Amino acid sequence: MTHWFHRNPLKSTAPVSFNFYGVAGSPAANKICNDLRTTRARLLEMFTDLTCNPEIMKNATDAYFSLLQGFIVSLDGTTQENKLRFMQNFKWIDTLQGNTPSAQQDAIFELVSMAFNVAIWFTKFASRLAGKENVTEAEAKDVHKSLKNAAGIFKHLREAYIPRLITPAEKGRDLEPRVIDTYIVQSQAEAQEVTIARAIELKHNATLIAALSYETANFYQKADHTLNTLEPECSSKWRKYLQLKQHFYMAYAYCYHGQTLLASDKCGEAIRSLQEAEKCYSRAEALCKEYRQTKGPGSTAKPSEQLFFLKLGGLIKNTLEKCQRENGFIYFHKVPAEPPQLELKASYGLAEPIAFEFPALSEQCTPETYSTFDLTKGAKDEKAKAKQQDEEVKPVKEPDLKPQNDTGCVLS
Repeated sequence: MTHWFHRNPLKSTAPVSFNFYGVAGSPAANKICNDLRTTRARLLEMFTDLTCNPEIMKNATDAYFSLLQGFIVSLDGTTQENKLRFMQNFKWIDTLQGNTPSAQQDAIFELVSMAFNVAIWFTKFASRLAGKENVTEAEAKDVHKSLKNAAGIFKHLREAYIPRLITPAEKGRDLEPRVIDTYIVQSQAEAQEVTIARAIELKHNATLIAALSYETANFYQKADHTLNTLEPECSSKWRKYLQLKQHFYMAYAYCYHGQTLLASDKCGEAIRSLQEAEKCYSRAEALCKEYRQTKGPGSTAKPSEQLFFLKLGGLIKNTLEKCQRENGFIYFHKVPAEPPQLELKASYGLAEPIAFEFPALSEQCTPETYSTFDLTKGAKDEKAKAKQQDEEVKPVKEPDLKPQNDTGCVLS
């Protein structure tokens, strides 16, 4: 079963030196600053390294986040904010907002922005793996797990850290509720696509496949509706993707529901269900064309030429013809004017986000070392600070991976 996923660009960020010009008053404090700089730079490199896998990514994220926690977690035995939290300015470009950066002098802003990019990396890793030739069952499981990992990271940021930002996210930015909620739901929906593929390949009950497809279509519809108040120039292409996937999986739901009805000797209703599947498929086909023609952030592809799309068209056609033949020879049922009401609930296979937690505080970040950071000496070298404020944020140069027509995620 082939998978094709729309992907928005990675976030990009300005370099951060963590040079605290006298504030770091001990060798241990200086080492923390140097290690923050190097672990951050390495993590950013991993986002575009095609050899990076989830294990390498976890090691890179743990190395950086465990040190960054030393600027967030209280280390002086009080409930007051960490005195280092607001020392460093961070600049990030959002996935939907072109090259216009957001900047906050807040370590939590850095934590959530970087973790957001880690979640985006997991979705891109899943997409890249699903586009390989001859994907193994183990690789398909990695696709499934990566998408649930992404959903878990987005969800944790949404619930536990974004509310702690002093400056709320502006409208249309990655950290505002509409955008991050859409990423959560999309990641879950795409994980369920892998579940559906497995159910089809292993010839599971048509009722289960119809229910999973219906639930997945509803996920995509929910994601699309979440974006409907966002500015069209930054969300239209993304929404076309969500809409085409919604109609595509509604076509799947009606197709397999039709098979269930035929097996129950309800041939007239089965025909009507398959006719509705054809309508949904045609609408998805039209949305594929609109998706290609819509400008906006994200990947460009021809989804209607992908194998996953063509296979469903053939399945609907063949199943409908079979139902019509059976009705003409055996059942002679009247075909209802209205399509069957889909009130399907999947008992199994629904994708839940994998719970995410940031790593524990680095052993380097002790109260003793923390006490050697002297904020009263932070006003030195204003020229260097001004230069950092003006630091340009360059877009991430991502690998140019073309989707393939005849390959995909196959489970057997």
